[in-house]
Formats: sequence, C-alpha cells, structure tokens
Amino acid sequence: MSFQIPLFDLNYDEQEERAVVETLRSKWISTGPKCTALEDLFKDYLHVDHALATSSCTTALHLAMRVLGISKGDEVIVPSLTFAATVNAVKYVEATPVFADLRSTDDLTIDPADIRRKITPKTKAIVVMHYAGFPCAMDQIVDIAAEFQLKIVEDACHAPLSQYARPSASYASVKQGTALGAIGDVGVFSFFSNKNISTGEGGMLVTNDEAVYEQAKLLRSHGMTTMSYERAKGHATSYDILDLGYNFRMDDIRASLGIVQMKKLPADLKRRAEVRSWYLEELKGIPELGVPFADYEGRASNYIMPVVLKDATRQRRDELRALMQKEGIQTSVHYPAVHRFSIYQALPSQLPITDYVADNEVTLPMYGNLSQEDVKCVCDVLKHHWLAESTSV
Repeated sequence: MSFQIPLFDLNYDEQEERAVVETLRSKWISTGPKCTALEDLFKDYLHVDHALATSSCTTALHLAMRVLGISKGDEVIVPSLTFAATVNAVKYVEATPVFADLRSTDDLTIDPADIRRKITPKTKAIVVMHYAGFPCAMDQIVDIAAEFQLKIVEDACHAPLSQYARPSASYASVKQGTALGAIGDVGVFSFFSNKNISTGEGGMLVTNDEAVYEQAKLLRSHGMTTMSYERAKGHATSYDILDLGYNFRMDDIRASLGIVQMKKLPADLKRRAEVRSWYLEELKGIPELGVPFADYEGRASNYIMPVVLKDATRQRRDELRALMQKEGIQTSVHYPAVHRFSIYQALPSQLPITDYVADNEVTLPMYGNLSQEDVKCVCDVLKHHWLAESTSV
C-alpha cells in the first residue's frame, strides 16, 4: 500500500543519476577507481588508516571473522537485537555465537556486564552493534577485550559518521568524538537501500591494522594477488592465488552512488538530528512510550527512530502498528530477536531485556525530508491511541 508518511525516503536526486552515467561512460564498471575514491572518502571522514569496499555489510562481517582468525571451536559474543547477518557471520566460519543481553529498555546496545558473564576460555571475540547509530559502551567493552585478549568487531551498519561520547568520566579507554567503527579491531558498514548511505547493496570494512587490511583485501577477490583493473592499466600482467578467498567486491557503479551519498551525509545527519528533536518534544506527552537514547548528546546518525512500549505486550504493540498503518503511517520493528529464529533456538539465551524489547519496540518514520508537521501527525496518532485506550477502560 502507499503510505502518507513512509518509514524511509531515499535521499536521491540528479546527482546520483549523473554519477552513474559518468561511470557507465568511463567504460569501467567493475571494481576500479570509483571504489578507490569511496574508500578514500571513508578514510578521511572516519580518520582510519584503511577502508575496503565490499559487496555488502554481510560480506564485510564474514571477512572480519576470517581476518581475525576466528574459526571452528571459538565462541563469539554477540547481541540478539540486530539483523541476523551480525550473528550469521560467526556461523560462516563455524564458530559459535554466544548471545548477550541489552543494557536496558532505554539503551538498546549490548550490555558489558553480560558480556563479561558470558566469557569462557573459548571466547575469541566480541561483536557489538551500534543500534540506531548510538554507541555501545565501548570504554567498558574495550577494557574487557584487553583484559581477556579478545578481538572487537564493530557492526556500524546503523552508524556512519556517528561519534563516541563517553558516558562516564570513570572510563577513559576511548577518545571522545572517535568515529563509531574506528574503535575496535575491525568496523563494518552497510549501504543497503534503506541505510543512511544507500547504494542498493554494498558495504565497507575499516581498520587501523595494516595486516588485517591486506588480508581482507586479498580474501575479498578470490585470494588473488592482483585485480582486473590493475592488469588492465598495465600495473601487472599475471596473478597468483594465495588463499581461499571470495568474490566480495563492490562494483564502480554502486561506488559512484556511494560517493555522492557520502558527500550528502553530513547535511543529512544534521537534518535527522532536527527531526529527532521534534520527536523528543512531541513524545514527552506520551508516558506510555519510552524513547531509547533520549539523553544522548553526541553526534549520531539517527538511522531509525525507535520507541518502546511500557508495561505492554506483543499483542498491544501489533495493535498499535495496525492502527498507524490504517492512518497511513508506516512503521517497522527493529528487530525480531535473532536468538528466537529456528536456526539459533538450540543455543542458550537468557535475555529478558532483549525479549521484552523485541516484543514491544516500534520503529517510527525517520529521514531527513520529514517535516515538523509529519512528526506531529505521527505523534498525534500515538497520543490519540493511548487516550482512546485509557477512556475505554
């Protein structure tokens, strides 16, 4: 159906069209100069040493597992309130995911205390996901990783250009203002069609470790020592295969879209912050709803606008979403908990906060082109719903 206020709106115009046409006319459309240019933008914007364009965030996660040496018999601590790819990547290398709970219904990121409880002699790494573009408690997580000699993978699919703001003066392991994705051993980003940076499909792996980068670059393209563009330009005439790699490359058509999207991102994030401020003001009048990260003062990508129903049930959540759909407002759920999927149900998973949030979270429309009137309309429907419910009791 067509929604009066959709969940997401693609931030495209003639700039993306021109970029694609330019790439097509260059006669080089596979991995080449546009991918390199996008990687260079990421390095500059995030202040990291290395960036590697990939075919998706999922393949970047897979590469992260490989280059960090995670394999069969290892355990990797992961969140459950995330897209399944965050966890699936652990299974790709035959390691075992170990689920940790959320911090609270106000902070939908992985809980450092539960991470510590889940560590065993088999634990090799921690995967964090910066939900909605807001940072996990990286000071504490970095300290835990150092204590137990664990690797950190940051799933920053929600968080391009989000920055770390230290939650407490008692921790000082991460510099204030560091880009999310640039704190751990490896960071990964998504360019899926509904992300802040939209190329249809695509992703990016970033790291400050040259050896990790070189191994990831090798594995990205079949373990080959040179790529087609290098050979076409006369920089090499042959290649060797050094490792069992994959075809995880991005093409220059998508990279050309990514370059435009990346350059638009600072202005878009500024606008999204304004949209969020309107939501925060309007939602103050709805005590039945909690707004995660309401007090966060750092720069965040505001990828989505989540709210959590208080003292509610999944049925009440679904009834609310049905009402909003009837009123022409599209909503979503981020996410079905991964530990509940059939493939993972055999794993231990005592995650009470995750379970509650998975049943009671609603994702409201969020994008830079939302007007203040749109936000008021969304919140008025919410207010009228709770008002009608209270008067019917």
